[in-house]
Amino acid sequence: MKIEEIQIYQLSIPFIRPFQFSNGELCNHDCLIVAVKSEGIIGWGECPVFPIPYYTYETIATASHILKDFLIPQLLGKSIDSLVALNKVFSRVRGHNMAKSCLDAAICDLLARVNSVSLSQFLGGEKKRIQVGVSVSMQDNLIYLLQRIEDYIQQGYQRIKLKIAPNCAIQPLKTIREKYPYLTLMADANSSFSLNDIDLLKALDEFDLLMIEQPLAYDDLLDHAYLQTLIKTPICLDESINNLHDTRVAIALQAGKIINLKPSRVGGISNALQIHDLCQKAGIKLWCGGMLESGIGRATNLHLASLSNFTLPADISATNRYFYEDIIHQVFSLNSSDSTIDVPQGFGIGVDINQKSFNKFVQTCDIYR
Repeated sequence: MKIEEIQIYQLSIPFIRPFQFSNGELCNHDCLIVAVKSEGIIGWGECPVFPIPYYTYETIATASHILKDFLIPQLLGKSIDSLVALNKVFSRVRGHNMAKSCLDAAICDLLARVNSVSLSQFLGGEKKRIQVGVSVSMQDNLIYLLQRIEDYIQQGYQRIKLKIAPNCAIQPLKTIREKYPYLTLMADANSSFSLNDIDLLKALDEFDLLMIEQPLAYDDLLDHAYLQTLIKTPICLDESINNLHDTRVAIALQAGKIINLKPSRVGGISNALQIHDLCQKAGIKLWCGGMLESGIGRATNLHLASLSNFTLPADISATNRYFYEDIIHQVFSLNSSDSTIDVPQGFGIGVDINQKSFNKFVQTCDIYR
């Protein structure tokens, strides 16, 4: 499969409502979309990187630079017939996982299409439906927070993830748990706590949380290991896991019991597969996190989450959770009876571009041959 042409689009898709987290607020989904062409077939991938370096060091600007000046020149004209071959090309560039991930996803989409199978089948996935939950941003108004959660429960979501910070944790979680004693509830701290907050973190045990996601610094596995010995709530690692080596270290240190495996954060599907298999052997539970993706990235994540060791509800909400208008024709809807979303069954990622909507949100386009 010879790579003949690659297109990079920068898009800005408005959210239905601003998304608030410990580091700020997002009103639009700014992302890069790549289209990789070979033998008349197109594979699609998404780089859901933020405009600001608050989640990782990467931004729209850095990812564009790495793609245009390093990764794409190494791919054009190459024959890629496996994920192993793709990894050899990318291994020359250190880091920049999100930039790599969109090309990785697009080529996985291509490989699946060429073989006339879905991406899930190509990866060895097993599930046709993915159990999902919904992520709720921080709210100052607890009445409004409960109204939003009630609305999501009525829609059929059976797991709620609440964004928290040291000054916005105990009271919201207490309020939710008192109203919904049996709700599957978890908290996401986005690295906003430190070991100075030990008493506060211990207090979270009373809320019977499924997990607390990334409570401490993104680069501190040692402190996470220490914290896990002090609290009953399982720690889930997110920003701390960027590659297979990080995963090995986390397992050795017992720094957490769960990993949020986002393919964009670890450099793509090919790396995610290695991490999946290692965690399965080590007894570490996985779930597939989201980065507020458009339908392209959302479809990719659903296929990845069909693998056997993704045993906890994913952060892959329905389309209408975030967007009035998406860039694909398909609409991802929640199966309210069991809080799942169907894995697309067409070839590759199984979705088609809505060209009218796509063009509306495109800000720039670069073509490389």
